[in-house]
Amino acid sequence: MTRSPLSAVDDAGGYDQRQAALSYVAEAFAEAMLAGIESDSFAHAALSAALHELVSTYGEEEVAMFVERLPKRLRNGEFSTGARH
Repeated sequence: MTRSPLSAVDDAGGYDQRQAALSYVAEAFAEAMLAGIESDSFAHAALSAALHELVSTYGEEEVAMFVERLPKRLRNGEFSTGARH
């Protein structure tokens, strides 16, 4: 079975680069909070920008398939950092 280019997100090969990128995003979040922007507003904007970039790189269908896997990952706690709601 051929893997989609976006499934590479789960591969270990790009782990270091993704961790470095995540630190830049965390820094941008912190700067936005200091500027008085609410975290949920910034998060929505960041998601929108990320999806726009992924679509321009991989196309709508590839990104749609990637996004379809997100509910399971969310429910499994992959993106949780603290207490679960």
